[in-house]
Amino acid sequence: MFDTCMSQCPVLLPLLHLTACAVPDDDAGDLRIPVDEAAPADAPHWAPGGGAPRAVPPPEADLDAVVTREAQDVVRFVALGDAGTGASAQYSVARAIATVCAQRGCDFAIYLGDNFYDTGVDEVEDWQFEDKFELPYAALDFPFYPTLGNHDYGGNGAGYEFWKAPLYVDYSDRSEKWVFPAQFFRVDAGVVELYSLDTNAMVWGFYEEQLAWLQERTARTTATWTIAYGHHPYLSNGPHGNAGSYDGAPASPIGNGTYVKQFMDDAVCGTIDLYLCGHDHSRQWLVETCAGTELVVSGAGAKTTSVDDTNETWFQESSLGFYWVEVSADRLTGAFYDSAGQIEIERTLTK
Repeated sequence: MFDTCMSQCPVLLPLLHLTACAVPDDDAGDLRIPVDEAAPADAPHWAPGGGAPRAVPPPEADLDAVVTREAQDVVRFVALGDAGTGASAQYSVARAIATVCAQRGCDFAIYLGDNFYDTGVDEVEDWQFEDKFELPYAALDFPFYPTLGNHDYGGNGAGYEFWKAPLYVDYSDRSEKWVFPAQFFRVDAGVVELYSLDTNAMVWGFYEEQLAWLQERTARTTATWTIAYGHHPYLSNGPHGNAGSYDGAPASPIGNGTYVKQFMDDAVCGTIDLYLCGHDHSRQWLVETCAGTELVVSGAGAKTTSVDDTNETWFQESSLGFYWVEVSADRLTGAFYDSAGQIEIERTLTK
């Protein structure tokens, strides 16, 4: 399916520090990076066209960005992804969230990437922040802690416009709801610590600093429960599939999730209690764990795609909805709700 072609993507080679790049044929999604693609003149120094690229904040930035919440005995939140359309389906799920949160309580939302279809924002003043985030969730009076997806990184979903990342960070200063202090960060909520991961960077092979950060933080945490979340799945019955064989396993490890799988195996599996993701537009709770780490896909915040039976699941649906979580000292309860606010499954983990 993919041809190895150094000559057709010279921009990508220095970007990824590789000896070859994968160029899809006409039957695959077009991941070519135009050779004349350039970041804005005022792009950060690590962006394409602006010097040696990095998929993390510049060196002078604090790599342990943390959101510290007031400690609570019980923490409740919702998790949803692939929602950034501004269309009626996004509003429908938002109304269901408002209904469930009024009944069961919500302290915040975990936003699982692809927050701005189809190709992300272009400036901090971009109209999409209002139309695809602020307005759909106007009735929800709690913060959102996002992660970025491939569409947020531009390229019409190819996810190679790394210069866009600071735009999402900077927008945090303009919003009372959007809280995104860095491309990867943690949320200290007392009984639970959550880690927002940049899996799009992993897809392209950028993950060493993120890996070291996560391993250090999980080793030092005093939280009873740990939850990691990113855009891309470890296991999924959706069209994108399992890490290491995304989208039919193209020949190059860039794009097929090989680096996502490596990261997960090294720092998440068996260390984190629960991993949340999107990318596939469905809702799944996998039976198979990742060395004991529970796996949940909640990517039906505005779009739906099909599911198959590749992996055994406790629950899966290719319909709109979201995931609700309650965490206490000895219990973690998760529940899937549909876009009408009806519960479909609830399971409880104990310690």
